Amino acid sequence: MFMDVHTARAVFYKLQAELYEKNGYTCALPFNKQKGEKKDYAYFTGIVNILTEHTLRTYAKQNGLQYGRDVKFDDNPLSLSYITDEAGRLQGIMSRRFDGAYPGTENPLAIWEVKEYYYTTTFGSRIADGVYETQLDGFEINTISKETQKNIQHIYFIDDFNTWWNMGKSYLCRIVDMLHVGHVDEVIFGKEVLERWPKVLHELLAAHEVAVQGR
Repeated sequence: MFMDVHTARAVFYKLQAELYEKNGYTCALPFNKQKGEKKDYAYFTGIVNILTEHTLRTYAKQNGLQYGRDVKFDDNPLSLSYITDEAGRLQGIMSRRFDGAYPGTENPLAIWEVKEYYYTTTFGSRIADGVYETQLDGFEINTISKETQKNIQHIYFIDDFNTWWNMGKSYLCRIVDMLHVGHVDEVIFGKEVLERWPKVLHELLAAHEVAVQGR
């Protein structure tokens, strides 16, 4: 399932042309942190954002709802995600910002982070620290979910064949361990995002609809 930089670039630009530009989408398409000729869009993050907006817009249209009002997501959370009660009182708050939240950072049903390492040449402490941070996020999310009786899905997107399969397979095993023990609810690997992520979003949409009806 893992992509290399060439495959990820091709998938991103295909989605950008066929969905984003053709339909006038508005989600963020951030750039990577590379310099020189390597500077370009953050391909995997862009893929996730385009697919999210496409899935939510399609759902809204099919159900007579308005995207951005009735159906929405935060594609670039600038605040910490937090939980409030019916009176608006703060019940719990995360320690780190994430790369996306549905439907938003207040009472999210899902929060996710995207890790793409297409230009990595060595498996260093930065990547290892990222895995450890995700595990700590899982502990925190599980604690807050239990204390507030809110089911918050923690989703982890990772990509780059060389990074995870050739250089960091032991840490890839740690990620699978995190999935098995419940520190993340879903791990989406590379091009798996094309089929799996829309299905997860539809599950979230259904859960949100039940929650709204319950109120």
